Amino acid sequence: MTGKPDIADCVNETCPWSGKPVSPDALALYRGRVVGFCNPGCRNKFETAVAQFDALIGTPAGSE
Repeated sequence: MTGKPDIADCVNETCPWSGKPVSPDALALYRGRVVGFCNPGCRNKFETAVAQFDALIGTPAGSE
């Protein structure tokens, strides 16, 4: 997959943080998959958490 994430490729229907339906403007790529969130704030919260975790364990973000 290349380019901007597409809602059609999203692996979830509800936001992992809030449980609300995902929004097309709140998608993130994570380990080659598109993960959806209800709003950009939840997406940003996820991206920050992943980056902090990867930094702690020494894994570059987005790699596997």
